[in-house]
Amino acid sequence: MSVLIHKKKKLTSFQIIILGFSCVILLGTILLILPISNREGTATSFLDALFTSTSAVCVTGLVVHDTATYWSAFGQLVILLLIQIGGMGVITVVASLAMVSGRKISLMQRSTMQEAIAAPKVGGIVRLTGFIVKVTLLIELLGAVLMAPVFCRDFGIRGLWMALFHSVSAFCNAGFDLMGTKSAFSSLTGYAENPVINLTIMFLIIVGGIGFLTWDDIGTNKLHLHKYRMQSKVILCTTAVLLLIPAIYFFFYEFTALDTGERILSSLFQAVTPRTAGFNTMDLTSLSDPGKLIIMALMLIGGSPGSTAGGMKTTTVAVLSATALASFRREDQVHLFDRRIDDDIVKNAVTILLMYLALSLAGGLIISISEGLPMMDCLFETVSAVGTVGLSLGITPSLGTLSRIVLILLMFFGRVGGLTLIFATLSGARKNTARFPQEKITVG
Repeated sequence: MSVLIHKKKKLTSFQIIILGFSCVILLGTILLILPISNREGTATSFLDALFTSTSAVCVTGLVVHDTATYWSAFGQLVILLLIQIGGMGVITVVASLAMVSGRKISLMQRSTMQEAIAAPKVGGIVRLTGFIVKVTLLIELLGAVLMAPVFCRDFGIRGLWMALFHSVSAFCNAGFDLMGTKSAFSSLTGYAENPVINLTIMFLIIVGGIGFLTWDDIGTNKLHLHKYRMQSKVILCTTAVLLLIPAIYFFFYEFTALDTGERILSSLFQAVTPRTAGFNTMDLTSLSDPGKLIIMALMLIGGSPGSTAGGMKTTTVAVLSATALASFRREDQVHLFDRRIDDDIVKNAVTILLMYLALSLAGGLIISISEGLPMMDCLFETVSAVGTVGLSLGITPSLGTLSRIVLILLMFFGRVGGLTLIFATLSGARKNTARFPQEKITVG
């Protein structure tokens, strides 16, 4: 008599990450469907609730209903919690709760935590997770305290809730706001001249988008730059370039009609916010086509690894640039800051670039054809979705079912990451070690 023994197949770290995000999105959808979440006390359709929940968990900010006027206080609280969980990462939140309850973290759980926050090694991952939670709550509280006087002046006691909501939304690079689309303060356009709101929101976006590993480096090594990890150096330098160059362009070519003070703030803000944050202080539809293209490029790039931001990541762009530079110089190795970049990293960077471009273009084509809208407007929305940004030219609320499903899939892809999805799908695939005969092919 034969006995069949079935081994229980364990989920990989990548599959756990995807499953975690999916479960939170589903839970958020269920809560947002409830009549208590709607200001009018009626149930929200499944697709609208799913879209909003996905946008919140994936810290995107695209909406089909105005957050301020459609959702009740309970609905807004659900959205805020979804943003917080999505920004910190589902795995990080679960691990934090386990640590608080005194449970031991297994090796498999530590490995999953490592993948979730893009840590270089498993060692010290519990300490790093504690650091992430403390920094997140501290920075968000600081942002709320700074903005509270301004919001309380304009909205009374409700300004306290608005300060907290916008602080969390900005730090998590979510882009959700409570200003109301019909308000004079739509998004943050009513505060284009307010330095407190502008500088605080920009600070929160940059801090959240740089990445927790970089801040851990800064906290440990202070200003001793030579002690930083190469990744931290790459992130800081790339971030500085991506903030400075677009700001100069916006200052000299887009916002020339504004007063000098508002012009400076608006130029800096619009250079910061496309890095997956989604707030805006200016009407994006008034930008020229070159200005929209620059914003789309920034949205695709996004923030940095291990941060609250999405997108291809600053490190991906840095590796691609270094690869191109090495090719121009006819060098065999790609290097940054006197450190050689592994060939697998270069392959991953190229793969990520192609995936983001292909998905953005395919999504834009589908929406443009199905909705009969200009390709430029549709491409702007799909880039915003896959980059988890949330900036919009205003077409999202009027899109049909197919187009909304496309944006939902793009938002989910952009948050969990293309490589995570691929590794989760192909985790059981056997690696091919055979070497085929080599033959040259002409490119370029």
